[in-house]
Amino acid sequence: MAKVTFSSAGDTLVAYLSGEIDHHSAQYLRDEIDSVLQSRMPQTLVLDFSAVSFMDSSGVGLILGRARRMQAGEGRVVVQQPPAQIQKMLELAHVAYV
Repeated sequence: MAKVTFSSAGDTLVAYLSGEIDHHSAQYLRDEIDSVLQSRMPQTLVLDFSAVSFMDSSGVGLILGRARRMQAGEGRVVVQQPPAQIQKMLELAHVAYV
């Protein structure tokens, strides 16, 4: 099961994702992240993938959906620290990461 914890500093919200992101867990993560986004309204959402052990295409959808939501409010999403196997999927999907 995937988990998410949050920290914030100024207008930046960091979501630390962990575990396996698949179809079922992606819905849970979307709901959790969107709830915090709605209450805090940050300018930047950082999605930290350093503790994610597996991700399928649902994870890419999770990223793209949050990016659309943030862009609608003139914000942005930063994807950081994806493990090597996830980097390959992000590159195929043309999702930038740091």
